[in-house]
Amino acid sequence: MKTGVIRRIDELGRIVIPKEIRRSLRIKEGDSLEILVDNENIILRKYSLIKNLNDFAQNITDSIKSFIKNSVLICDTDSIIAVSGDLKKQLLNKKIGSDLEVKLNRREEMLEKHKKLIKISDELECCYAVSPIIVNSDVVGLVMIIGDEVDETDLKLTQIASRFLTNHLE
Repeated sequence: MKTGVIRRIDELGRIVIPKEIRRSLRIKEGDSLEILVDNENIILRKYSLIKNLNDFAQNITDSIKSFIKNSVLICDTDSIIAVSGDLKKQLLNKKIGSDLEVKLNRREEMLEKHKKLIKISDELECCYAVSPIIVNSDVVGLVMIIGDEVDETDLKLTQIASRFLTNHLE
């Protein structure tokens, strides 16, 4: 999709990205943008610390999945970057849903033992455990275990994985 908007550069070299573009790309105040140059084009791309770790994140979800029956996922602030279990085809590389955005913004560690509708990417009825990944005081993603039954062990596994990723990213 090409969008044509003309903006002037101010005396400090700044430009304003229109609100509609920021909203559609989920760019919020404080987000980091990567600046790339391709021939004569300047490319701005939302930067994600975790997205660079796709294979690493997938290895973590695969390792956890080998010990439990539930699905495991890791997401950054925009999309689901690693999934192990039955939901892999349904969720991998999808934009995160509104309920996950809320959990990221609230920095919630949570255990939901009763089935509940939640908008992960698609709306699912499930039990879940969630732990945010926080690097330098910024939430950069989360680890989630989803299934028909979850317990304190599942929450502890999400906490361990999120702390491991935090330590790796710092």
